[in-house]
Amino acid sequence: MLDITDIVTDVESIPGEGIPGNFQLYQNYPNPFNPSTLISYQISEISQVRLVIYNVLGQKIKTLVDQKLEPGNYSTVWGATNEFGKRVSAGLYFYQLHAGGMVKTQKMVLIDGSVG
Repeated sequence: MLDITDIVTDVESIPGEGIPGNFQLYQNYPNPFNPSTLISYQISEISQVRLVIYNVLGQKIKTLVDQKLEPGNYSTVWGATNEFGKRVSAGLYFYQLHAGGMVKTQKMVLIDGSVG
């Protein structure tokens, strides 16, 4: 069973998918989430890729990916922590992917695990 922690893991290539025909940022899963979520995306050409989390005020919370990647399908886990490893509060967050001159943004909701 996959153990998802509060630490962002390496970018993982999803095998057997071939070279994608377009740039895509998928909805995170699960959403809403607690304590962590999986963010998947695909790029169609060699690109400098940046995947960044922002709060509702537009402030950068954490950079998950900032590296040159080959075409393919990728995923990474966000454990709801900021750049300093501290847990962030429940609420609405945005994740934005920059690659090959393209930019896409999706929203996600971190719920408080102590509710209920």
